[in-house]
Amino acid sequence: MKYLFTLLFMATSLFAQAQSIHNFQVKSIDGNQINFAKYKGKKILVVNTASKCGYTPQYEALQKVYEQYKDKLVIVGFPCNQFGGQEPGSNEEIVAFCKKNYGVSFPLADKIDVKGDNTAPIYQWLTQKGKNGVLDASISWNFNKFLLDENGKMIAYFPSNVKPDSDAILSYLK
Repeated sequence: MKYLFTLLFMATSLFAQAQSIHNFQVKSIDGNQINFAKYKGKKILVVNTASKCGYTPQYEALQKVYEQYKDKLVIVGFPCNQFGGQEPGSNEEIVAFCKKNYGVSFPLADKIDVKGDNTAPIYQWLTQKGKNGVLDASISWNFNKFLLDENGKMIAYFPSNVKPDSDAILSYLK
């Protein structure tokens, strides 16, 4: 019986750990690390981005939201070239584009896959209810958004057409 309780406790602990984005570290676009644990106490908005997309102007709204709410929100962009080849550049080209055209100062991760056989582990977690404990999401284009609470738990998913400064997202920040 004691063994059963130990197994149950271990399974519960693993499940609880899997429910937080704070367990993830990813390579940043400049080759350093983004450790999501350092964002404990802030909401996190994760966005798959691209520089040559019809939704690319959302970078401007993302930056404004980041500046306005930076005391309680961090935005992390994940460049991805899986949708129409709309993020073909190198990491250096992506950073230069984002800074020059939109003044992006929020963290950007290394270019990754957000769907398919090579989906990055963080996006497996974001898109699978069995891993994040809240929802399943199917990413079909650029600028999908995932909002997480101060404890790293999933709050909501927003598709590409929901702008970063929309009431749907800002209502969670006010």
